[in-house]
Amino acid sequence: MVIALCLFAPFVAMLWVSSYAKVEPLFAGIPFFYWYQMLWVLISTVLTMVAYKLWQLDQRARKGGDAR
Repeated sequence: MVIALCLFAPFVAMLWVSSYAKVEPLFAGIPFFYWYQMLWVLISTVLTMVAYKLWQLDQRARKGGDAR
């Protein structure tokens, strides 16, 4: 369930365009619309890494060992 949430959250954030389709607040002169999307690129990377590590732990637990 946590893995699915980690992978699903970026899609929801990016598909809900009305939540970030604005200019203000600016960050270093960059409109919100752009920096919000770039922030989600980083967040998505972290969430994907977390989902992958959780999946690895789950697979290892299913096999019943610490094999790498």
